[in-house]
Parts: sequence; C-alpha cells; structure tokens
Amino acid sequence: QVQLVESGGGLVQPGGSLRLSCAASGIIFRSYVMAWYRQAPGKQRELVAFITSGGIANYADSVKGRFTISRDNAKNTVYLQMNSLKPEDTAVYYCTIPGAPAQPWGQGTQVTVSS
Repeated sequence: QVQLVESGGGLVQPGGSLRLSCAASGIIFRSYVMAWYRQAPGKQRELVAFITSGGIANYADSVKGRFTISRDNAKNTVYLQMNSLKPEDTAVYYCTIPGAPAQPWGQGTQVTVSS
C-alpha cells in the first residue's frame, strides 16, 4: 500500500529555516500531484503548498515568498523548504497525495518556531 514518511521537523527560532522531506512508496510517484498541509493546535488542517506532476507549484498566501515546494521523482520524495519562519508557522506538517485512492497521509512532523 501507499506509505508517506515525513521528516525534517524540529524547533527553530523566528527567522530560521527548515527543510521537510516526504518519501513516498507504493505508488507511481511521478504521476501525482503532491501536497503539504499543516495543522496548528485548535485549528483546522490547511493547505500549505502543492506541486503538480509537471513541477508547477502553488502556495497559500501565508507562505508565499517564504516556502518552496519541490520534488525529486527519482527519489520519490517531495520537499518543503521553509525560510523566514514565524511563530504562526508552528504546526504539524503533513504530506499527502490528493489524487491517489483513499488520499493517503503521512504521520506528520512537528515544526515549532519559538525563541
């Protein structure tokens, strides 16, 4: 079955950077849109960014200009480079495959932005 494994989260100071990774297996990775979502405590899960199979990226307004989504089809991995992090970016970050059967999700990785 499809598995998604996120990594790269952690504690970072405001203004810092992190790079999240999501490794996929059990699916023809290159054929699918890949997306990152996040969920902060007490809030609904929200879309952060997605990237098409052709490499076209789209971002939520709140992260535009600070985050970059990319993919390496040879490694079946999608990345989220997060720069100029703010306390309001604190959340659990999840990757998902919106168009795949049963829309699989990873287990999430915690990102905490705090001084």
